Amino acid sequence: MPLTLATWNINSVRLRAGLVERLLQEAAPDILCLQECKSPVEKMPLEVFAALGWTHAVARGQKGYNGVAILSRRPLEDAGHIDWCGRGDARHVAARLEDGTVIHNLYIPAGGDVPDPALNEKFAHKLQFVEALRAWGRDAAPRRAILVGDLNIAPRPDDVWNHRELSKVISHTPVEREGLTAAQEAGGWVDVTRAHIPEGQLYSWWSYRARDWDASDRGRRLDHVWASPDLAGAAMDSAILRDARGWEKPSDHAPVLARFDL
Repeated sequence: MPLTLATWNINSVRLRAGLVERLLQEAAPDILCLQECKSPVEKMPLEVFAALGWTHAVARGQKGYNGVAILSRRPLEDAGHIDWCGRGDARHVAARLEDGTVIHNLYIPAGGDVPDPALNEKFAHKLQFVEALRAWGRDAAPRRAILVGDLNIAPRPDDVWNHRELSKVISHTPVEREGLTAAQEAGGWVDVTRAHIPEGQLYSWWSYRARDWDASDRGRRLDHVWASPDLAGAAMDSAILRDARGWEKPSDHAPVLARFDL
C-alpha cells in the first residue's frame, strides 16, 4: 500500500495538539513528522494521537524549544538520533519501518537575524549544522531513506516571494542556499516536492508579522521532503496544505505531504 508522509513544524505540540489531531483526521497521513515540539518527550501528548490510531511514536524533546517527533499508524522502531554540532539539542530523530526504510526527521537552526557568522553566533551555528549534514550525507551514503523537516532554508529563487530582496535575509542568503544544495548533492538526495511541482512559486511558511498572510503571500519554502536515490522513483505525488496556515491559532508553517509506493 502507498505510504503518505507529512512533515510539519508545529511550533509547540502541546499548545497545538488540537491542530495535530485535525491534520491526522483530515489528511490521514500514515506518518507525521513534527518539529519545534518545545516539550520534553514525557510531556508530549502522544497518548492523544495514539487514541486516534497513531499508536507508534519516537521522539526527542527539550523544554521550551527544539524537539522532534515521528507519529505513525504503521509499526516502526527507534533508529536513534544524531547530535549534529555536539550541543545536545533535540534536532534529529530517526525511525525504521518494517521494510527497512529509515525516516529522518530534522530541524535545522533558524539562524537569528544578522547574516554574518562573525557577528551572529546563531548564524554560525546554522552554517556549521548544514556543513555537518553535508559531511554526513557524503560519509553515510543514505540508502532506502527519507529525510524530512524544517530545514529553515529556501534554496530556489521561486521558493521565496522575492528572490532579490530575500537574498539578504537569513533563510535565503547565498551561503545558506549553496550549503543546503551541497548537503543535498553529497547524500544524493532528491527534493521530492520539487520533483512533483517543478515550476512556480511554492511556500510552506508565512510570517506571523503579516497582517493578512494569505493576501500578501510573502512566503518561503522552508520545509522539505528528500528521498535517497533508490527511493526517489517510489515518490508518487506531493502537496503543501496551505489552508492549515489559516486554522485557528496556527503554526506559521504549513504541513508538507508526499506519497510513496514502498
